[in-house]
Amino acid sequence: MKKLAVLSGAGVSKESGINTFRDSDGMWEQYRVEEVASIEGWYRNPGLVLDFYNARRRDIQTRQPNEAHRIIAALEKDFDVTVITQNIDNLHERAGSSRVLHLHGEITKARGERSPKPVYDIGYSDIRLGDLDDRGEQLRPDIVWFGEAVPMIEPAAEIVSECDILLVIGTSLVVYPAAGLVNYVRHGVPLYLVDPKPIHVGYKYYTQIQDVATAGMRRFLDLVPSLK
Repeated sequence: MKKLAVLSGAGVSKESGINTFRDSDGMWEQYRVEEVASIEGWYRNPGLVLDFYNARRRDIQTRQPNEAHRIIAALEKDFDVTVITQNIDNLHERAGSSRVLHLHGEITKARGERSPKPVYDIGYSDIRLGDLDDRGEQLRPDIVWFGEAVPMIEPAAEIVSECDILLVIGTSLVVYPAAGLVNYVRHGVPLYLVDPKPIHVGYKYYTQIQDVATAGMRRFLDLVPSLK
């Protein structure tokens, strides 16, 4: 069974109603990114950051996986699939994907503000000022903010370097270091890009399916018999 690596971005979750920080509407419009998605913003006003992610967590609880999530999960019938996602929601897991690596962390988990471990599964509960970890540190979302290292980038690069097919969906490949993962694909391995906007990569063996996530995944399914 061939190894299929799927790199997913915000365009997948958007079809479930989850807005991205680039959208001009929704939750992000009220805030500057540096206020709520940077380590500097956390130390400047942790209460604001907690309120923001508490609201996002409650919102995600109401959202459901869409058809694109479900198609990706169903690909496990034909391939050895690993999903590498830039999304902090749990919709891939809820759709049935069994192996998901979260590059930027998970909104349903928390950790101490200075210590990356231990990580606590909090589900959809709020985090409040005064909620402490076992060391006595203030809890914060287990999310990688701007200005922080991405600890899962090396395992993700290894997955890409070992895959037989790379599928990139719902990301325009502009946010690094995640965008650099395509550079780890072995020469000759087919790369498929699903996104409504044109994407150009410096790699000979790529095919773009210029469509939104669900429609693009339906078109990708047509290619599966020739890829197995």
